[in-house]
Order: sequence, then structure tokens, then C-alpha cells
Amino acid sequence: MSSDSGHTPLHDPERDARSYVSPLGSALSRAREVLEETATANIHDHNEMLRAAVGLEMRLRDLVAALEKEADHGQPGIGGTA
Repeated sequence: MSSDSGHTPLHDPERDARSYVSPLGSALSRAREVLEETATANIHDHNEMLRAAVGLEMRLRDLVAALEKEADHGQPGIGGTA
């Protein structure tokens, strides 16, 4: 969805609504993988920084969704009830 300023936001909650949430272990593994992959990105290369930012944003959203799902299930230590 474009805004009045002529740009498309990286994330649009309506457009990017989740129908599936990964298990926490899987989301955490993928977050670690993208951290490893992006650690060596050249900060002076616009394309590498763009790919890193998008990859990290996607995995962070996956990880937060998995954590929220666990919290909703009352898992101790993750924001749920003990």
C-alpha cells in the first residue's frame, strides 16, 4: 500500500498478516542464520545493506510472532504466566 509520500512501507500489517507462525525453535534458528549471513555485509554497499535490513526485519518479525505465540500459551519466562 502506498502512502501519500510516494513510498511503500517495508511492513503493512494488513498486507502482511500472518496465517502461520513458526515454532519458537525454528524461528530462533532462522534468526541466528540471518545474523550470521548479514554479519559480513559491506556497510558501504547499498545493495548488501538493503538485503541485510530486509532479511533481519523478516526474521525479527518471525521471532516476535513465535515469542508472542509462546506467551499466549502461558509459557513461563516468556511473558506468560508462571
